Amino acid sequence: MIEQIKLERFTAFENLSVSFSPGINIIIGENGTGKTHMLKAIYAACDVSKSQKSLADKVNRVFLPSGEQIGRLVKRKKVSTTGNFEVTRKIPSINKSLAIRLSLSNHTKEPAKATVSGAYKQWQEHPLESVYIPVKDMMANAPGFRSLYSLRHIHFEEVYADIIDRAFLGSLKGQADADRRKLLEILQKSMDGKVIAKNEEFFLKNKQGELEFTLLAEGIRKLGLLWVLIQNGTLLNGTVLIWDEPETNLNPKLMRTVVEILIALQHMGVQIFLTTHDYSVLKEFDLQISQGDKILFHSLYRNKSTGEVEASSADNYLGISPNSIDDTYGGFVDREIEKSMGKLGK
Repeated sequence: MIEQIKLERFTAFENLSVSFSPGINIIIGENGTGKTHMLKAIYAACDVSKSQKSLADKVNRVFLPSGEQIGRLVKRKKVSTTGNFEVTRKIPSINKSLAIRLSLSNHTKEPAKATVSGAYKQWQEHPLESVYIPVKDMMANAPGFRSLYSLRHIHFEEVYADIIDRAFLGSLKGQADADRRKLLEILQKSMDGKVIAKNEEFFLKNKQGELEFTLLAEGIRKLGLLWVLIQNGTLLNGTVLIWDEPETNLNPKLMRTVVEILIALQHMGVQIFLTTHDYSVLKEFDLQISQGDKILFHSLYRNKSTGEVEASSADNYLGISPNSIDDTYGGFVDREIEKSMGKLGK
């Protein structure tokens, strides 16, 4: 379980520390406040515990700065400076918290020149399954992209290749347990079918036949990916699920199903991080969560005096402050009243 992240002069952050819920973490904020960067840093730290890759190499491939010069991830300043981020996780089997840190200067060109410190050896001795779902769906492009990425050096963040690899994992042996079967049934009803793979190509199979993913709406593909990750056992107790803007290309009507699934995954022991710009996402969680659910809302915002990114956290929807999403939708109401009343509304 990821407990905390600290970022110092790293990408958009000057000095920020955020503590997380072991259940669901929803991150909001205006564009440019570093939401996706925070997710990528968390994911890189999780992934190296299992892939056994260098943290610096993984960060470089996940963020993919220009020229793959990792020092460009240090917060931009006109003078020489250093930056770092540190991720802390709790390991239940040893009842201990461990932290790893990546440090680098803005002159660091190669990952090998960056410094990795903390309990790195112990971190890798306790693998943590994680999955990062990027904004853009890759299920329809899996066959060609997977082959190209393995053979050629192409300018795509590694999260795209990683999610395809997770999707192609073989199914767990034996029948799915009752909790997983229930979630799969909910998704199958929403998609009107289930997902199958043939020759590295995905299809939605139902009574009408097999429909290739290239012909499906991207929102349905997202549900299909969630179905695959549950079906193949990627999302089990102890997994970290990181999802960047799940609402993208998804009809708001289907968000109710997505939130229902995410809350159920939390009950199964999956820790969840997601970003959103969508009011319907926040409101669905507000309506569906119940007592005992472990959820935190994290708002990233820029301090009006310093211009630096800060964070505030709340365990309920009404406690989110500032709430850029709510403020925007509230502004719509004010403008609608003003428009309908004419000068009387001013």
